[in-house]
Amino acid sequence: VSQGNAELSVSVTQIVQRLKGTHLHSQLEKQAKECLHKPEIKLETLKDDVRRLLKASGMTWLLPPSGHPRAPPEHTKEPLEYMCKAQVNWEKRILKSLNSMCTELGIPLARKRPVPEQKELTNKWNEMGTDEPDLSKFRPVYAPKDFLEVLVGLRNPNNERSEDLTVRSHWGLIQVSLNVRDIPQMREMYPELGLTYGQLGIDDHTVPLMFICISVVVSEQDSAAAQQYSRQGCPTGLRAQLWSLILNTTNDPECTCVRLKCLMPFLSQDVKLTASNDDYYFVFEDYLYQVLLCFSRDTAVLEHFSYNSASPPKSCIQNSSGSEQCAMVYPPNGVIPFHGFSMYVAPLCFLYNEPSTLYRVFREMYIRYLFRLHSVSSHPSGIVSLCLQFERLLQTHLPQLFYHLREIGAQPLRIAFKWIVRAFSGYLSTDQLLLLWDRILGCDSLEIVAVLAAAVFAFRAENLMEVTSLASAEAVLADLSTLKVMPLLQIFLFATSV
Repeated sequence: VSQGNAELSVSVTQIVQRLKGTHLHSQLEKQAKECLHKPEIKLETLKDDVRRLLKASGMTWLLPPSGHPRAPPEHTKEPLEYMCKAQVNWEKRILKSLNSMCTELGIPLARKRPVPEQKELTNKWNEMGTDEPDLSKFRPVYAPKDFLEVLVGLRNPNNERSEDLTVRSHWGLIQVSLNVRDIPQMREMYPELGLTYGQLGIDDHTVPLMFICISVVVSEQDSAAAQQYSRQGCPTGLRAQLWSLILNTTNDPECTCVRLKCLMPFLSQDVKLTASNDDYYFVFEDYLYQVLLCFSRDTAVLEHFSYNSASPPKSCIQNSSGSEQCAMVYPPNGVIPFHGFSMYVAPLCFLYNEPSTLYRVFREMYIRYLFRLHSVSSHPSGIVSLCLQFERLLQTHLPQLFYHLREIGAQPLRIAFKWIVRAFSGYLSTDQLLLLWDRILGCDSLEIVAVLAAAVFAFRAENLMEVTSLASAEAVLADLSTLKVMPLLQIFLFATSV
């Protein structure tokens, strides 16, 4: 494949991802079907045609940033070289851990499932939670705290000898400089979160007109309007339909879960260790197995690596004689799960009772947003930016609290990281978590997660100023299940003096 074609493929993929959820996307999809066999549609001019259409539509913000014409396609995945190297090194560590565990247990990473096992799995498809395999010898490939150490170790070599490095380090754990929004910029970017706007889930009795408007949006299948309304929250009874609209999963072909049935022991173990022990989610154990089975085998997920800084891992598959064949992506979807991964799926079980619909929504959520929470990148919604934004918000608006926690060895990010990396799933009550995720979809950004993490510290600031150790700070913040998301966000963003 030539460099020009590779660059074209990456550009088109990025544009499609940015278009999803907009009215323009549905228009393009419709016209693409009509123009499929027209001779004037040529691959050679496709990129220019797309750019021209976007400029004519006034949606130039969807265009990927223009780089050097000779820059390799990898630079569109992640423009900062030191971020790329950190991600590559992290992937090597993960693979080393995975290979080491498989060697210890004598289990091949990839093999074809024997026919008897396939039949047994099919028979147990709807009762997978009752199966009790021995997973005691397996351990999570990695935990969020392992990933945090990678982020803490990030350094920009261009700043290594900078005289103002100690000033720019701002007391925090994240020692790289990225552009992240402060409170005034957040107010301008997300005015719908303001105190003067009605919020579904809080002010339901004051915004009856919104219910009517949202019902019309659902009936007309308008994804752009659905996304705009979800900035102020989704009605409980219409949330599932609105999210499907925003994520463009309503017209997806039926998910053939039976064809995709296969599960890594690590995913099975993760369900047992997390969701199965959660008071909110344990009843959905069967659903979680089904969705994660499909996800681990779905090669369509590989498409997101064209705009993800990560790369899919590869392994050598063994044939029936035990000899190794050519390298292949493993797991087939290219995603190695970490401890707590199943909690990305669990909240969606409250919205969708059909496994195939649940799966499609989760897959789209993952390839749009959730993958950014465990990949090293400089993207504004990436985990590095979120951690940096969290620290800067605290340092700017609660400097005494930040300094106090730092001095007693309780760096705020070490406490908040587990919330951020799971987008608060498993920490907030489910109704409050769904209100938070409404805003993620509506704002098309994960920034709100970092803001909420800072808002939690602000809410518990008085108690935190009294603690004298990391353990006591963690105890103050151990239970978030009684917190109300929107009042916390609104007060922190719009009632904080700047």
